[in-house]
Amino acid sequence: MSAKSSDKDMNIIDHMTELRNRLIVTAVVFVIAFLVSFTFIKDIYRFFEQDIAFKLTITSPADTIWIYFTVAGIVAIAATIPVLALQVWLFIKPGLTKFERKASLPYVPAIFLLFIGGLVFGYFIFIKLILPFLLSLNDGMFNELFTVDRYFKFLFRVTLPFAFLFEIPIIAMFLTSLGVMTPAFLRKTRKYAYFILLIVGALVTPPDIVLQITVAIPMFILYEISIYLSAIVYRRKEKKHREFMNQS
Repeated sequence: MSAKSSDKDMNIIDHMTELRNRLIVTAVVFVIAFLVSFTFIKDIYRFFEQDIAFKLTITSPADTIWIYFTVAGIVAIAATIPVLALQVWLFIKPGLTKFERKASLPYVPAIFLLFIGGLVFGYFIFIKLILPFLLSLNDGMFNELFTVDRYFKFLFRVTLPFAFLFEIPIIAMFLTSLGVMTPAFLRKTRKYAYFILLIVGALVTPPDIVLQITVAIPMFILYEISIYLSAIVYRRKEKKHREFMNQS
């Protein structure tokens, strides 16, 4: 085996070792966040319970364990996201230029803030629009019995997609900075993106056209914001490229 091949193998091993260490750090933070969330699970549960006008029911002893682990897990994931983003940035940092490091570092807190913003927005839509609409359909026809597991499964089904959809602007900016995406591409694919967002809105909301449009409009606005931010990154990147060419 040549010295060049050996150095290349060692380089790959070093990268894999670093990646493993950063994943371990992220996993440790997740475990700590999970344990803290689990310790305060009753307070977290009461926070969600105060926004509903009915008492949730369990149908088996296992439901209590399920809600403890599920809610604590969701909170832990949200708390771990900034650490994961930072570890990813530190991993790719050696391959970035000084300008790219400075430009990409703000993405780390932005990812976390947008994720939380998506959760809050999804929860607001659920509590203020979706849940009242569904309850109004009963109109006294049936006895209402809401179980903990089914209520929270439905809640997470609505809120979690928004948390990830709110990352679209950051993803657009990051891919633009890498040269993978351009604002022109985002404008060209706008109608297809709107169609996909409409489908997502239909999946997370009841079959009511007003609710689906109400949910889809903020996502359309989010996509337009992504185009605007992508254009800013693209212009800055082009400016830096022209300055570099002029200096050469």
